[in-house]
Amino acid sequence: MSDYYDAFEMSPVPAPGPDAVPPEPFRGIYGMPAFVTIPTDDPAAPVDFWVRGLGFFELFGIPGRVVHLRRWAFQDVLLVPAAGVPEQAPALSVSFACLLSQIDSLVEDCRAVRPDSVDGPRDTPWNTRDVVVTTPENARIVLTAAKPFDPAGEEARNLAAVGITPPDGGRRDHGSHA
Repeated sequence: MSDYYDAFEMSPVPAPGPDAVPPEPFRGIYGMPAFVTIPTDDPAAPVDFWVRGLGFFELFGIPGRVVHLRRWAFQDVLLVPAAGVPEQAPALSVSFACLLSQIDSLVEDCRAVRPDSVDGPRDTPWNTRDVVVTTPENARIVLTAAKPFDPAGEEARNLAAVGITPPDGGRRDHGSHA
């Protein structure tokens, strides 16, 4: 018996076949399970390429901080200013979602394997707690955990400033991550 099973119903990617139709661009706000971050000196050129060439759209932007691009659900790309990237830039930067309750043990485990591999944790303006881990091959892995959402808090105001508001007036038990 196999541990694998057909789970296409949870994927935005249609089952392959001659009648497969691509999904529409997804404009909903959700907790992103994973996303890539790409540093750039001038976001206008990459935004144009990603939009006109690759079929992404700009979900939102925070001037000087981030441009969030998306195509289908779970195809998220964040363009960030290259000025904040160290000279020894990582070979790759990817973020994976985790839970707040996992942060401390992940930090301890990574430090046990490579003592200088962890930076953080740090709280972000978009309501997450992030830990940056540099792997032996120089990949930058960000473990990002949504914090409980406070509709009256600074993070809620930061998100509202770029047009992201909770659909139920802020009564959620989980964090908001965009």
